[in-house]
Amino acid sequence: MSDETASPTVRLPLAPPVGPPRFPIPDPKPPTSNGGKKPTVEAKEEESAELIAQRDRLLEKFTVMQADLGGAFYEMAIRDHVRLDVLTRKAAELQRVDAELLAVERLLELERADAAGLCPGCGAPYGPAVRFCAQCGTPLVPTEARS
Repeated sequence: MSDETASPTVRLPLAPPVGPPRFPIPDPKPPTSNGGKKPTVEAKEEESAELIAQRDRLLEKFTVMQADLGGAFYEMAIRDHVRLDVLTRKAAELQRVDAELLAVERLLELERADAAGLCPGCGAPYGPAVRFCAQCGTPLVPTEARS
């Protein structure tokens, strides 16, 4: 048996710190040569590109945090010393990032679908002339009170 397989301890790399990014978020509307006015198509493409970049950053952060949570539980379990407070804190942070990711994905879906808005009940995008949400059935048009 070699020295590499004799060690039962698995060392995982440390996860990046959780919290706001340490780099500044770029201004989505840099100055232009035409007095700051842009065609709407170009502005939408730029906004979409920024949302896609934000989604990719959040997805990478989510993946790392999920692996870190699983790794932490595994390490605690093999040592028979599970600390629920630590796992709960990590899971709560993971849930926060997941919620941010969902919000960005909904905005992207709204842009792609050229939707009229978001359902007030479940947040799903809906198209023009739609009266009820396809996800939850919430009425999207205010109903008048009948006398």
